[in-house]
Amino acid sequence: MPYVNVQITKGASRDQKRRIVEEITQSLVTNLNKSPEHIHIVLQEVNEEDWGFAGMLTDEWKASISKK
Repeated sequence: MPYVNVQITKGASRDQKRRIVEEITQSLVTNLNKSPEHIHIVLQEVNEEDWGFAGMLTDEWKASISKK
C-alpha cells in the first residue's frame, strides 16, 4: 500500500491538486504495478512563512527576488 506525502506551499487550486493526485497515482500504477485503490496520497499545504529556502523564509525569499 503506497503512501505518498506531498508538501507544497499554499496556493494550488483544487484542479491542480486533483491533477497531482491523478498523475502520482498513474505513475505508481505504471512503474510499480500498484492498484489505484491501494494508493494513498496526502497533500499538505504549508504557509510560505513556515517554509525555508536558501537560508530564508520562502515569503521573504520571494520578496527579495521580485526586487531584482
